Amino acid sequence: MRDREVMIRDLSLTLQAVLDDAALAGDFPELLAAQVSFDRPSEGFSPGVPTVDLFLFDVRENMELRSNEPQKTRTNGDIAIQRPPLRVACSYLLTAWPVGGADLALQEHRLLSQALEVLSRYPQIPDAFVKGSLVGQEPPLPMVTARTEGLKEPYEFWAAIGNKMRASLVVTATIGMDVCPAVSAHQVSSSMTRLGLRASALGEGLIPGPGQEIFRIGGRVREAGGAPVPGANVTLPELGLAARTDAEGRYLLGAMAAGTYALRVQKDATVKNLSVAVPPASSGQYDVQL
Repeated sequence: MRDREVMIRDLSLTLQAVLDDAALAGDFPELLAAQVSFDRPSEGFSPGVPTVDLFLFDVRENMELRSNEPQKTRTNGDIAIQRPPLRVACSYLLTAWPVGGADLALQEHRLLSQALEVLSRYPQIPDAFVKGSLVGQEPPLPMVTARTEGLKEPYEFWAAIGNKMRASLVVTATIGMDVCPAVSAHQVSSSMTRLGLRASALGEGLIPGPGQEIFRIGGRVREAGGAPVPGANVTLPELGLAARTDAEGRYLLGAMAAGTYALRVQKDATVKNLSVAVPPASSGQYDVQL
């Protein structure tokens, strides 16, 4: 089973862990003693022990957290491009169900009050409670308790599930779900763009003949032992182009016309100058060893 297929289940288990936290024993003994269930609170719902019920009633995309920026991971010359995760808001109806004793209504109110206070502590669910496939999600899971809009028509909701209206809280937590696999490709270090007139209005080819070619060049800067050199300054002084190497020692310079140029690489007091041809005569021509 793929991780994303159990994310909503793991969110339910995460909320259960928040309400079952042993640290609640001192201030919230009734809440800690209550069992946590995820049943539909319909007319036939009648737990035999005090219960806090979390009924998942709504799942939808959180539009406020939507992102269109792809996530890129670079490893050993390859780049993995992942669409941003679908941010899914899961809303639970929280109700309290005391059993036995006097003043059941007041017991219900006490359980609701304790659940509200505990869950409202966490605008984001702490890592200590996160379960299963949700472990390590970035950013951390946001949670909103007793949001202002709540159920727009609560009496209609209770009628729809076949029960009488009851006091409740709405708890909404948002998870990130990767719905598309990452696409891997070799990282491009140099490129050429040709400008000209299109051969046809619908085609992609250019009319044969002279045109303008624009180049970008890139490579890696390494130490003698092969380790990447981050933060090195790489320049083409005659063109006024400059770049700084990333954590993997990679750099990219452009745009420029074809020709031969002086490439200068400097890291602290270490400097290396070399002549480079554009376009390259072979792959890896722009890699530099300090």
